[in-house]
Order: sequence, then C-alpha cells, then structure tokens
Amino acid sequence: MPSAERSILYGEAIPSSALKTTYINNRRYLGSKYKLLPFITSVVTEHCEGVNSVADIFAGTGAVASAFTDKRLITNDNLYSNYICHLAWFSPLAYSQEKIEQIIALYNKIDITQDNYMSETFADTFFSKTDCRKIGFIRDDIERRLAIGDINERERALLITSLLYAADKIANTCGHYDAFRQGVEFDKHLELSVPIPANGLNAGNVCYNEDANELVKRILADLVYIDPPYNSRQYCDAYHLLENIARWEKPSVSGVARKMDRNELKSDYCTKKASKAFENLINNINSRYILLSYNNMAQKGNNRSNAKISDEDIISVLSDKGEARVFTQDYKPFSAGKSDIDAHEERLFLCICKHKDRPIIQSPLNYTGGKFKLLGQILPNFPKRIDTLVDLFCGGCDVGINARASQVIFNDNNKNLLHIYNAFKNLGNETVLFMINEIIDKYGLSRSNEYGYDFYGCDSSGGLANYNRKPFLMLRKDFNIKNDDYGHYIMLYTLIVYAFNNQIRFNSKGEFNLPVGKRDFNAKMKMKLCNFIDRLKSGNYIFSCVDFRKFDMSPLTDNSLVYCDPPYLITCATYNEKDGWNEQCERDLYSLLDTLNERHIKFALSNVLRSKGNSNEILAEWLRQRDYRTIHLDYSYSNANYQTKNKADTADEVLIMNY
Repeated sequence: MPSAERSILYGEAIPSSALKTTYINNRRYLGSKYKLLPFITSVVTEHCEGVNSVADIFAGTGAVASAFTDKRLITNDNLYSNYICHLAWFSPLAYSQEKIEQIIALYNKIDITQDNYMSETFADTFFSKTDCRKIGFIRDDIERRLAIGDINERERALLITSLLYAADKIANTCGHYDAFRQGVEFDKHLELSVPIPANGLNAGNVCYNEDANELVKRILADLVYIDPPYNSRQYCDAYHLLENIARWEKPSVSGVARKMDRNELKSDYCTKKASKAFENLINNINSRYILLSYNNMAQKGNNRSNAKISDEDIISVLSDKGEARVFTQDYKPFSAGKSDIDAHEERLFLCICKHKDRPIIQSPLNYTGGKFKLLGQILPNFPKRIDTLVDLFCGGCDVGINARASQVIFNDNNKNLLHIYNAFKNLGNETVLFMINEIIDKYGLSRSNEYGYDFYGCDSSGGLANYNRKPFLMLRKDFNIKNDDYGHYIMLYTLIVYAFNNQIRFNSKGEFNLPVGKRDFNAKMKMKLCNFIDRLKSGNYIFSCVDFRKFDMSPLTDNSLVYCDPPYLITCATYNEKDGWNEQCERDLYSLLDTLNERHIKFALSNVLRSKGNSNEILAEWLRQRDYRTIHLDYSYSNANYQTKNKADTADEVLIMNY
C-alpha cells in the first residue's frame, strides 16, 4: 500500500501547503443567478421592508442565499448534491478549518491504484480511470472519518463540497452530465480546494433536502425566494453523476451516460403539471414577501427550452396571494446547448402578500393550556381593527403573537416568562441560539437532531431521559443559584426544553423543580424559537408583569381589545397549584371585564364552563346576568394534565365577547 494511502487510513498528519480555495460561485450550474445578484438584492432592498429571514426553496448551488447571509437563512433543494453544499456554505455548526485543510492536502497528495465503485462504473467517461479511483477513495474515506468521529456533519459537508466542486471542474462535459465527449485526452486531474464559507452566519440557519411544495407548509420566513426549473430539462438528469457521488449509495447505472435511477428526483415544474404545482406552492407559502425568478423564454427556444408556466398563470396566482409587481433585466443565461435567444429577459415577480395570509406561528414554550390549536376559532372572532391588544394572561403568547394589532402588550404575573421573552427580543435569534448551544455543550446534553438517538444509546419511543438526567440536574442546580441577567433566562429556557413535558414549575422557594424529559432541542423546537423571535423583533410588542387587577387600562380606547386566558378555576395545571387561582380571583376578573364593557372597551375571555364532571357555576351565573356573546369551541386539552386517564372527557371551552 502506498505511504500516502496508508497515512489516510491510519490518520497520520500530512502538512498542508499552498492550498487553493473555492467559493460558492465557483461552480457551473444551469440557471445560476450569481450574476443577477445585484438585480435581486436591489429589488429586495427597495421594495421589501423589515426582512430578517429568507427562504431559498429551489436553492441550487445556493448563490442567491449567499447574498443574504446577514439574515436567517432557510435553504432547500431536492438534489442531495446541492443540499450537502448548502450545509457546507450555510450551516451554523462549528468546524475546524485547520482540520479541513489538512485532510484536503492529504487527499491531493494521494495516489490510488486500487479500483472502486467510481472506477469500475465511470472510468474514462466523464473522468479518467485514475481520477475515478481517487474520487471513489476520497468519498469512501469521508464516510469512514464520520463513522469514527474524526469529523462532524459540517466537516463532512465541506469535504464532499470540495470534492464535488473539484470533480465538476475537470469533468469531460459541456457543463452538464447528459453526455460526455468521446475520445478526448484527460489532461486535467482532480485537485481539491478549501471551501471558504461566509463569516458570521446566523445560528438559526436551517438546510433542507425536500420537495419544496411540502416544505413550505411547515416553514416561515419574511421573504421566500423561488427559482424553480423553467423548462423540461430535469436537473437530476443534468447532474446525475454529482448526485451519485454526493449520495454515495453506489447504485447500478445504465445507458451511455451511466445514469442511475432518478424517478424520485423528477420535478413537476419540468412537466405539464408545472402551473398546478406553482399554484399549490404559492397557496401554501407563509411569508410577507414572495420573490419569483422566471425568464421570458415562452416559445422562443426549442420545445425543451420553452417555459412551462405562462406569464398569465404567474400573475393570476400571485395576484390572488397579494399585490404582484414585475421587474425585468436583460440577461444572457448559461446554456448547455447552442441556442442564442435574442431579447432574453430575466424577470423578478414580487408578491407583497395580503395581511390575511400572515403566517400563524407557535410558541417556543409548551405552555399548559396554550391556545395554538384553537387559534383558527379564536382569531376570526377578533375585531378587524385593533390598535392595542392586551394579552392579559399571556402564558405562551400564542394568541397575542398571532393577532393583528398595531401594538400588543403581553402581561403575566409569572416574571420568569416575561424575562425569557425580553431576553429573546433583546438578544435576537442568532445570539440566543449561540447561548443555547453553549449551554448544551457545557453540560453535555444530547443533540439528537445531529447525531440521532442511537448515538446516545436511546430510541425515539423511550426518549433521551436516561442520557440527559445527570447533565440536566446539574443545569437545574446551577440555574437555581439566583442570577437575573439574560444568560440566566436562556438557561431557564434550555431547562424547559429538556424538562418533563417541556413544562414550567417552581417550588415554594422559587426553584425550578421539574425532572428531566424525553426530548431535547431538536429541529422543530429550533424552528419554533426562531420564528417566535423573528416575530417579536418585527412588531410592536411590549412586556408587562403585574397582577391583572393592577394593570393600567386607562390608555385603552374603543379600538382596543383585552384578551383574557386566565387559569381555569375548575381545572388543575402547574400554574394553578397551591390556590394560585381561586374564586375571589375569578370574581375580580369578571368585575374588571364589566368595567371594560362600561367604558366600551372590547374584551374576549377564554374559559371552560364544564370539565371532567365539574362546572364553573360562578362563570355560568355571571353569563346568565349579562348579554355577552358566547361561542363554544371544539377542542380538549390532552396536555393540560398529563395524569388524565380519560382523554375523551372533553371540556366545554368557550370564548366570551362583549362585541
């Protein structure tokens, strides 16, 4: 075995020297928008206000996303070869630059003489047999290093990205892999360069490898950028070989171009289904702005080059979503063929989404009795115009954060809640996520989203409690040593995430006393937190911590709304233990609401008339003597009391309004 090959296998260090570097734009790609970035960013800067998060959902190489690294980024592509590059360029996961350089220097020095999947399958087609052997060996070695813990997921992505960029640079093609040139001399050979991601990436960045039409149902961003395929040329056909190398599943291939099975990667946007797929996509997007790139090929080229979605369909669909505007710029695109189309324009269709489509987000706290699942019944009953909304018992903030109001005042007598929210708003998601990750690493808590359950000797059904119990108790002990800075309340949020049922409970001494839970800070929790912080920073939200009886209602007008979701007198939850809410509190609240009504100030009250065989007679009597409107809601709280045995015993949840 050659000495360099032995060095890789056994981890001996080979010093790096004069390594080349590579950047996100150093790759040929059909439809790349890199040269159009000034055009795209100028439209966003001039016409889209308050953009803190950007989702690039057909991201390709990630060129457009790279123009918004000062924002929180969500990237997506259905090709794994693009997704793995997105992880390299945009993932917030830390990595060792020195390690990457050393491994790449080692890969560049090695000579491989043994055949492998690449050389046996692709020798002297797109690459020489020598380079195929090297590509195959490097790809195997990257997976080996990950398996033994020598590299993390970000470092794996950087190494694969370096390999893909290097392979693409020497490929015997005209820029795509539909065919290779016959009888050529392979005068270029594989040389890996060091990828250089942008500095200061947002800690809330997330990368996906999914169907964009499904993904948009779950994500939230201020701006969603869309650059779908324009014509019948499938990207999985053009880049099948890079996809094969990235996935490294070593499939059988067929045909002159050695293509693997790609049926699951075919895009509807390259077929007659394109218009319908586009309509479905737009209808499910949750954002303030939608920016679509789509050229004006129409019927200018050959049948394969013609655009699949007409301008009429684009304008019609976007106009239903909001206000549609069109911006144009002359542009000669990169083409794998010989076409030379005159008067080619790249267009940007901007949709300023209607207010009714303002996305609903979920609280980052699993607050008992939270109203997220009831928002579809509560919010439509709110007045269309609200100058000031007072969320008097805000709890998890599900209602106030999703209501449309010029100003929202969150009030709760739980000072810990309000301190958490203030920390979120003042620090921003990047700093908050950085602090959470520092806490997780300091105490050795699990990261199942990165490493899976098996890594911790656990499974999804049993959860992570056995692994996290000891570090959780140490974190809980340190938190209960009093401190009132922002870091203290980020510790509290982290405790809640890892606590039993993600609940909040303090003992009589003011100490957090819940045991460890089954889950950790996974991708869903991270997304909810980032969405919540983005919303806090994008609106006029104020926090107050007083007893509801002491809240100053004097500035409110007839265009204000006071929403009340108090502890329920006839139910049991952690916030209602030890006489936390009693009959006197109940009567005082109703008296306050009557006073608001006398002042012509609107209120809405959430409560229950019956629950688990109990009746709230005080509420029932109050309603009998008033002419307030009562709506019975359809939902029961399965998480309101985790000891409940009969989940079918539903409560009579009501919304009571004086308007």
